Amino acid sequence: MSGDEATLILSESLDFPETGRIVRMNVWSVPASDAYPDGIKYRLHYGTGEGETILRYDNSTYEYPGDYKAVLERFRTEVENHERTD
Repeated sequence: MSGDEATLILSESLDFPETGRIVRMNVWSVPASDAYPDGIKYRLHYGTGEGETILRYDNSTYEYPGDYKAVLERFRTEVENHERTD
């Protein structure tokens, strides 16, 4: 995929200084294909500043119901729940 085929929809970073954890969320609009039938590519990461992954959502083999906004909401809820319990 060449650079001009993807349009960045969302790029957001959050830091939790009290726990040393980070959130990185990136969502792109891409041409619809077998890999991205909705025309959306996303990478949502929650982990430590040292590189440990706690939670990651991407366009792998998992199916999440709804559009990417529903996926973002679910991811954010899981991160908030994790931060509250630690």
